[in-house]
Amino acid sequence: MLRWLLAYTASMVGDGVYFVALGWAAAEVAGPAQVGMVMAAGAVPRAVLMLGGGVAADRFGPRGAVLGSDAVRCAVILAVAAALAFASPGLWLLVAVALVFGAVDALFLPAVGALPPRLTGPDQLTRVQGMRALAIRTGHTAGPPLGGLAMGLGGTAAAFACAGGLFALSLTLLLAVRIGPLPAGPAARTEGAAGTGDRTEAGAAPGERATAWRELVDGLRYIRRHRLIGPLVVSGAASEILLNGPLNVGLVLLAAERGWGASGMGWIVSAFGAGAGAGALLITVRGRLPYAGRVQIGTLAVCAVTLGTVGLLPTLPAAMGAAGAAGLLAGVCGGLSQALILTSAAPSLLGRVTAVLSLSSLGLAPLSYPVFGAAAGRWGVGETFAACGALGLLVAFGTLLSPAVRAAELPRPAPGPARAPGNANHG
Repeated sequence: MLRWLLAYTASMVGDGVYFVALGWAAAEVAGPAQVGMVMAAGAVPRAVLMLGGGVAADRFGPRGAVLGSDAVRCAVILAVAAALAFASPGLWLLVAVALVFGAVDALFLPAVGALPPRLTGPDQLTRVQGMRALAIRTGHTAGPPLGGLAMGLGGTAAAFACAGGLFALSLTLLLAVRIGPLPAGPAARTEGAAGTGDRTEAGAAPGERATAWRELVDGLRYIRRHRLIGPLVVSGAASEILLNGPLNVGLVLLAAERGWGASGMGWIVSAFGAGAGAGALLITVRGRLPYAGRVQIGTLAVCAVTLGTVGLLPTLPAAMGAAGAAGLLAGVCGGLSQALILTSAAPSLLGRVTAVLSLSSLGLAPLSYPVFGAAAGRWGVGETFAACGALGLLVAFGTLLSPAVRAAELPRPAPGPARAPGNANHG
């Protein structure tokens, strides 16, 4: 488990370095509009191919998918670094790199999310989600400064080489990770996914090999019919859409309106990130929380209200305090939701389930940005913050209507000596 965590952290830091290098390289050869096009190019194949990546992770195994995608990322980024060392980057090259990177991410993200249940027991998955969230925060925090340092020392070629080196480190660590067999867990045809008839988890009659499309459709049907996973996925997607607008667009508009400037916006973003990191650390240390479903709903409700107040507070310190509290609650809420989903999903469907989760945050959430901007222009920034918070509260109340979520609990530790992550054959 430690090797997996270090590999994932190296990959997240590499992502941060890569995005800084890509943006800077684009700014050297193009105007603002073209820079935006390059930075957004990777989001298209990532969103379009994400569900297919989940099918591939389930069909061929998450370890092979992670290793293959990491190897491709490493090779592509190092090749770009070598090309930039001898020539100026062309816009076409940067767009091509962004498209390839986004397509590979569509395979990497579902596969890496499906690995933890093969590395440790169900009672440790909450801690794993906390550690994964900490790795993501580390990438967001350390990646951009490291990319800037590399560019200061050797230009964009050095920054791309740094990112490629981090992906190579991630690949090396992942090669040393040993995973167990597909864990025993809830079958696809349970009460939560009733109505599948005599077909297997893959959607084919016994003895048949389902097509990739059939597997995708059956994975989506499984999520929709599952009494716990379905409501949590819908709640998570709605929350991402409603609360990412204030964080990614609203804070820019709010800082400009209040005269806090770019530094003020940075302080608020940092406060939210620090709070989210603290929430992830709490989940990591505590592991299992009692009444997990109710706590997840409660933290979502309070997080929505707290984030909604950020736009109404008159001073920068007050806005920072509210953002930090919202981040803490978001860290706990997100960690619990992910752990509940992973521990209740059929093991052979984990890739497709995590693909849907990744799509909701990376594919759907950006759709809210222009909507938030238009609403803020019409009704005001503070009022739009408050409206998003109120709608987020309604999402929490909607989740409260699900008996399965209200009663959801995380697995209790197995009796006998505790198994530390990474022991035996789970390296």
